[in-house]
Amino acid sequence: MKAILALADGRIFEGKSFGASGEAAGEVVFNTAMTGYQEILTDPSYKGQMVTMTCPQIGNTGINPEDIESRGVFLSGFIVREYLENYSSWRATMTLAAYLKENGVVGIDGIDTRALTRHIRDKGAQNGIISTTDLSHENLVAKARKLPSMSGLDLVTGVSCEKPYNWREGSWEIGKGHANPDPSTLQFRVVAYDFGIKYNILRCLVDVGCNVTVVPADFPAEKTLAMNPDGIFLSNGPGDPEPLLKAQIEIRKLIGKKPIFGICLGHQLLGLALGGRTVKLPFGNHGSNLPVMDISTGKVEITSQNHGFAVELESLGDAACLGHENLNDHTVEGIRHCRLPVFSVQHHPEASPGPHDSRYLFGRFVEMMKKEKGC
Repeated sequence: MKAILALADGRIFEGKSFGASGEAAGEVVFNTAMTGYQEILTDPSYKGQMVTMTCPQIGNTGINPEDIESRGVFLSGFIVREYLENYSSWRATMTLAAYLKENGVVGIDGIDTRALTRHIRDKGAQNGIISTTDLSHENLVAKARKLPSMSGLDLVTGVSCEKPYNWREGSWEIGKGHANPDPSTLQFRVVAYDFGIKYNILRCLVDVGCNVTVVPADFPAEKTLAMNPDGIFLSNGPGDPEPLLKAQIEIRKLIGKKPIFGICLGHQLLGLALGGRTVKLPFGNHGSNLPVMDISTGKVEITSQNHGFAVELESLGDAACLGHENLNDHTVEGIRHCRLPVFSVQHHPEASPGPHDSRYLFGRFVEMMKKEKGC
């Protein structure tokens, strides 16, 4: 079936449909990861976006039930150069096209993704429409231009959990599946705010001995402190952090009360809670091969990233110091409070998919909790 991708600036790409039929709308971004498309599909941080994979062949490892990162697929559309129906993986149970169709996601293949990626890099991320039903170029461009900007959108409400729950599952190991540790071995009680949390973040917290309770994005700080946790975690999530005023207010109440660790959107919200500002990047950073320096050690690590906004360091004044720096665009990759056990990073140390260079950050969080407990 013929499919068309139309961008708001009038650029048109024609290809073929795979997955669900119909129309999909959202901000078009590109991801430079070579593997892990299943984890990308199920990352709630992509809500409201259509993802272009720069890797030319997608679908060759199929879909399996163990590598999902959330309760569903949240992105709006999926764009690839060449979709492969025949997969080869001992864990796969279905094709990518069947998975997209099952979750109502429109996919398009057969387009020049290199040209599309270069266009986004030159012109910036922008809204677009994928359609298998309306094939009029003029109609689709007009629809794309009417879509709201990502700036100012609160997308967290659609991805956060509705009520608190406990998480006890650890990381996956070949031949063993996901670890299921004895609760008595989990020494640190952590409350994790769900702004669109990835399962592998929760697994990494369990791996370092955390007994995790996940709470909704708008969970009151008073209820969190009443649980008397050893630490508080602020998760990743989609959209612009600035409209999330309730979350910023609650985080502000938590600063100085318990050790805090934030990732991605959680990092941005922490920056705002400390009095800083965020800015929308031209096309963001999405991929698993981005170099970052840990300022405290001078070491460079390769990281997984997925964000379209960044914290402005100068806006924080003396409230926080630079913790990590992106070596490609020199944006803020992490901050740390100058006096309190509070820190955050823009990249994804749980890296699913991606390198494990930054996994030490979960250990750093544990060390903070140990120190506060006097262990």
